[in-house]
Amino acid sequence: MLGAHSRQAPPGAPFGIDPSATAVRLTEVTKKYGRGSSAVVALDDVSTGIAVGGFTAVMGPSGSGKSTFLHCAAGLDRPTSGTVRLGGQDLGELDERRLTRFRRTRIGFVFQAFNLLPSLTVEQNITLPLRLAGEGTDHDSVRGVTAAVGLVGLLGRRPSELSGGQQQRVAIARALITRPEVIFADEPTGALDPDTADDILGLLRQAVTDLHQTVVMVTHDPVAAQRTDQVVFLADGRVVRRVDAPSAAQVKSVMTELRRTR
Repeated sequence: MLGAHSRQAPPGAPFGIDPSATAVRLTEVTKKYGRGSSAVVALDDVSTGIAVGGFTAVMGPSGSGKSTFLHCAAGLDRPTSGTVRLGGQDLGELDERRLTRFRRTRIGFVFQAFNLLPSLTVEQNITLPLRLAGEGTDHDSVRGVTAAVGLVGLLGRRPSELSGGQQQRVAIARALITRPEVIFADEPTGALDPDTADDILGLLRQAVTDLHQTVVMVTHDPVAAQRTDQVVFLADGRVVRRVDAPSAAQVKSVMTELRRTR
């Protein structure tokens, strides 16, 4: 069981309803790429919230805006208009230097390609966010996180010496080490075989259940989505539906409908 640290989560609330119970809130967010008649609208006036202490999947057909949604919500990209608030902070009020520090200390990231530095050991990759932020390394936290994600005995190895599943475990440990307010996962199981993918989804599920983390995951996989608390569906840059306590069958049905109506 994950047990590196614990944090009390605010009381839950219906998804997207009570701003005090949302970890991330987008208000009238539009994101355009390009200008004039050739501009592409990736997000179109999106207003929604991500529940604190929940596991939320973001899904939609290809080109629906789900990656742009994650990038704007996580402060990796700035919206053309509208506001994004994470943990009460309006990200638009931060200059690039302050936004970078904010992401480093208050947001965790897990990507499909793992994004580990090949020249660093497992331990160095995990503690990199702390060192970049100029913070000391809490070795008890490192031991707790590595034990929680199944990396005991591997701290001295480099990414090339690990399997894909082990590398993703390192990425999850790195995301957890700063005790972030939100973990954003972009297709975290896309490069893994089904059994390994199930293990990684189990770790993300435990991060929510045991540590009261908030996890937002972009995925195309209905089986992955059914491990979450709710699914936000996008189509043509807009939030078109939400499903709580999703089943794989429900997710497949909605995705089929969205593809048919495009």
